Amino acid sequence: MIPAPRLPVEQRLYVPSSGEASDVELLPAGDVTEGVLRVGGTVRRPHQPQSYAVADYLDWLEDAGFEGSPRFLGRDPSGRDVLTFLPGDCAGAMPEHWVQSEDLLVSVARLVRRLHAVSAGFVPAAHPFPPRPLPVAHEEQDGLVCHLDVTPQNVVVRRGLAVGLVDFDLAGPATGFKDSFNTAMHWVPLRHPGDSWPGWETLDPFRRLRVFADAYGWTEEERRRLPEFGAHATLLSYHRMEHRARNLGGGWARMWAEGAGGRIERRRAWLEANGSRLIRALTD
Repeated sequence: MIPAPRLPVEQRLYVPSSGEASDVELLPAGDVTEGVLRVGGTVRRPHQPQSYAVADYLDWLEDAGFEGSPRFLGRDPSGRDVLTFLPGDCAGAMPEHWVQSEDLLVSVARLVRRLHAVSAGFVPAAHPFPPRPLPVAHEEQDGLVCHLDVTPQNVVVRRGLAVGLVDFDLAGPATGFKDSFNTAMHWVPLRHPGDSWPGWETLDPFRRLRVFADAYGWTEEERRRLPEFGAHATLLSYHRMEHRARNLGGGWARMWAEGAGGRIERRRAWLEANGSRLIRALTD
């Protein structure tokens, strides 16, 4: 049976069912997006300028057979984006002890690798992604649309393994190495020891980085340039977050006021100071 053709994403209207209103849950607020609800088997999110570009991307992932992302259903009568709900566990703002599992770390790397494999060929033609703030001419980009925010809070876990990704608000063109480095930055994590989450101080970031790199499949060249690449990416992140805090306010301003800039600068200094050790851990 041939499935019916989809309406363009901007024409999809989601009609709530009568039973959904009795099953509503306020989901944890992200760093930037608030007011996200689970209603029955759906998630309702505030509509964003990039929502239709993300919806086209989610359609592509569905057609490619990738089961680890939500499906875009349309907009509800209140104008909110409606997506399917992915059941499972996500880490809290302060990641729980179970997030430290190396088996989970391996599964995250493999899930991101699968995402990149099925994303190849997607071209956001009908609804281009909005340009990122402060574009830099020498920033690496090969056109591969990536998630770019694979934090512990945005990974759905079942039976101790990563099975899905949520919150595609920051998705856009980049490179697989950029997205996978960004993922490792959050999951290893790569940060100054003084900024470790409580209970994470004793973990070995060099071992965990090697575990992630092997699971994702970084090349020898990628492993050797990681410290320099990471320090440069962190510098760009600092300037972009500062720009967003000053011009967009909201969650960006709150994170900046809570010291995000200082943490980013300390991460960059840590990457630079430990460059040789990171390369040895990745290549020996």
